[in-house]
Amino acid sequence: QVQLVESGGGLVQAGGSLRLSCAANGSISTINAMAWYRQAPGKHRELVAAVTSGGRTKYSDSVKGRFTISRDNAKNTVYLQMNSLKPEDTTVYYCAASELEGEIYSHYGVDYWGKGTLVTVSS
Repeated sequence: QVQLVESGGGLVQAGGSLRLSCAANGSISTINAMAWYRQAPGKHRELVAAVTSGGRTKYSDSVKGRFTISRDNAKNTVYLQMNSLKPEDTTVYYCAASELEGEIYSHYGVDYWGKGTLVTVSS
């Protein structure tokens, strides 16, 4: 089993920045890819950014150029640097991990989820 623990959420003004962190514990050797998802009320959980064990990244169009995902394999931690935040970025962000690289790009394929951290961007 793998446990994912997020931190770094909070309240920020529009145009500001936040950095989310997600530490993985447990059977981490089984993890290939990690990602951040977010879910607004009444909507499906959507992929924000993903990074594979080899360092390949993917971003949703809505955050491309503003958010950066990175991974520190030595610390078993993945980060999401969020710049130029907008009010529409307000929601709960979830850390995700999958054992197969290709599975991380759909929430149906995620093997492990964190509990989520709330990001609120005020206008």
